[in-house]
Amino acid sequence: MFFEGSEKKIEVIIADSNVRLRHLGQPFWAGIVACANAEILSSVSNDYCDAYLLSESSLFVWDDRFVMLTCGTTTLADAVMSFIDHVGEQAIAFASYQRKNEYLSHLQSSSFKEDLTKIRQTVTGNAYRIGHLDSHHHYMFSTKKPFIAPTTDVTNELLMYHINGAAADYLRGVDQSAQGIRDLLELSVLFPDFIIDDFLFEPFGYSINGIKDESYFTIHITPQEKSSYVSFETNLNLADYPVDVYGKLLGILNPGSWDVIGFNSPRNTQGFPEHLCLGSCSLATEQGYTIDFSHYQQLCHEVLIPEYL
Repeated sequence: MFFEGSEKKIEVIIADSNVRLRHLGQPFWAGIVACANAEILSSVSNDYCDAYLLSESSLFVWDDRFVMLTCGTTTLADAVMSFIDHVGEQAIAFASYQRKNEYLSHLQSSSFKEDLTKIRQTVTGNAYRIGHLDSHHHYMFSTKKPFIAPTTDVTNELLMYHINGAAADYLRGVDQSAQGIRDLLELSVLFPDFIIDDFLFEPFGYSINGIKDESYFTIHITPQEKSSYVSFETNLNLADYPVDVYGKLLGILNPGSWDVIGFNSPRNTQGFPEHLCLGSCSLATEQGYTIDFSHYQQLCHEVLIPEYL
């Protein structure tokens, strides 16, 4: 059974102070999500943020911005266009669109280039590729509007491939549970006092959102043996965070390789298993974001068994 775990991501920041995105309500966001061929499964809220768990990943909405991630064969660019049609291009201070290369890109309904053509019909901006074309890489687009991000606008992404060991076996097993996965990942230690919302898919696959004040984290697990993928994302400043989140997740999930993408977040390999850095780059955007990307591979991740042909 194959499922494309790699995500597409949109972030939009609103310029018009008269627009309050949370006031648009869940029916509006359900319509936006439907444009991406996904649906809202559940939601949690606090005084700052509404977090929606989707059939394919997550949506986080604050008064002045939203972040939406979708996986599978979703059409996130269509959701972007629907949102812009509703609020108007002038209401947008900044928008970015990010898409990782897929395991089976031919099954997608569009390519990044086609998505970009659609988005650029309404907003202009710059596009980049980070990472080797013949390996893990990411495409990014950001608008060219006169917006400068504060240095405190931080995002951290950890994308893990080919998980292995006891945790991987559990995540593919028949006895797993949502509580069991929360315990496995030690989420109560990593993110105490966060309001969480999670969902265990059939026959396997897991998603969780967590919010605390204005902070969020989300984890999505696609554990299929031949194409396993786990993503973690947060706007927490991990440089000042009391727990080594990356080191803990890498130690538990034991991926063969992983990508780290930091927006205004410096590189830090503390707690990583023994590894090679296969490539890295840094990109400074006109909007004040410094994007650091690195692709890592474990040293001797697994012992291979010859297969009879």
